Amino acid sequence: MDFFELFSNVPESLVVVSPEYKVLAATDAYLKVTMRTREEIVGLHFLKEAFPEKDVPYEENPVKIALDKTLQSKEVLVMDVIRYDLVIPEEEGGGYKELYWETSYIPGLDKDGNVKYIIQKAVNVTELELARQARKTSEEKFKFLTDAVPLMIHTADAEGNCTYVNQRWLDYTGLNEDALMGKNWFKVFHPEDLEAIKTRSEEALANNTELQAELRVKDKEGNYRWHLMRSTPMKDESGKVLLRVGSTYDIHSTKQMVQELLESNEQMSVLSDQLQTAFQEVEDKRQTLENLIMQVPAVINILRGPEHRFELVNPQYQRLFPNRQLLGKTTAEALPEAVEQGFIQILDNVYNTRKPFIALEMPFVSDWEDNGNVQEHYFTISYLPLIEKGEVAGIITFGYIITDKVKIRKELEALKSSLA
Repeated sequence: MDFFELFSNVPESLVVVSPEYKVLAATDAYLKVTMRTREEIVGLHFLKEAFPEKDVPYEENPVKIALDKTLQSKEVLVMDVIRYDLVIPEEEGGGYKELYWETSYIPGLDKDGNVKYIIQKAVNVTELELARQARKTSEEKFKFLTDAVPLMIHTADAEGNCTYVNQRWLDYTGLNEDALMGKNWFKVFHPEDLEAIKTRSEEALANNTELQAELRVKDKEGNYRWHLMRSTPMKDESGKVLLRVGSTYDIHSTKQMVQELLESNEQMSVLSDQLQTAFQEVEDKRQTLENLIMQVPAVINILRGPEHRFELVNPQYQRLFPNRQLLGKTTAEALPEAVEQGFIQILDNVYNTRKPFIALEMPFVSDWEDNGNVQEHYFTISYLPLIEKGEVAGIITFGYIITDKVKIRKELEALKSSLA
């Protein structure tokens, strides 16, 4: 039997080197993967001549280190994945080819127990390693992006089990990642909110729909703060849910601000727990007029700082000034007519004295119905100081339209005059 031919045709990538690291033999599979012929490598020093490592000193060559260990221990050595670039033949363009290998080293011993040769088994795992690196890079980018946004981000599987949380979740709760995985994250929700969030989660999972809910989440000090949670399903082409991506946003201060607004206006009561800016007019005792006013949307905005810059404008307030940019501008910039009417002085007084200002039956001419018909309407407007950390930070404007009420009153006065 021709053992040289038998060895050469072994389907594995094998090379045999002497204790001096001279190449003794190599399989055809090894020659193919290394882009060499036997004549080019047999008899040469394995590392210095046959396969020199670029930009790495000989003593630091990972293959030399592995061979040295095998030579000293006389035992089989299995290495982790290493990068070892090989020279590309000139006829194929030259240069170096980036390659990754899984290698093992098997010593052959003589009858006295001395190392006679070492067999290196090299498996080219470049495609797998590059794919792993690409996946790792993608995961690192995803983590970087989710950690960078000012939201608590999570992912969950199709059954609603939490599979990932960003750093903001960990910083907020003070827990490690494992403590929030699966169904564990329900432990940080307020007990009074659990039943509702579980019910809504089950409905969203069953229907593969988006989930949105307000709930209280416990922080690392044990305090609960209100958050708005949204979870959206990511589906494949067939509509199957691959995972759910969710965000959780702290709305505690907003809810407190709305509550303070409601408490500061005795004319307000809750119409909707979603809008939280509804109102009711309690001055008029007649149920018909009260019901009429209850249907009128509230006009709300927030003016920030001493320059009264628009920070929040709800749709009803925007209807007073259609097609006009308000957000981000100061009142003087957005409403120059307010300067002439002395409106800025009113805002300055509220800001500086902390005393609310209420304007009853204030006339305002606008295309309120957005139908091209400009008419005069009447509003009751309250300007309330916005207090943050004991200091005035801005002004909250709250108002509601009372045009129908004013018209009814005037008609009654006219009728009374006509009957006198």
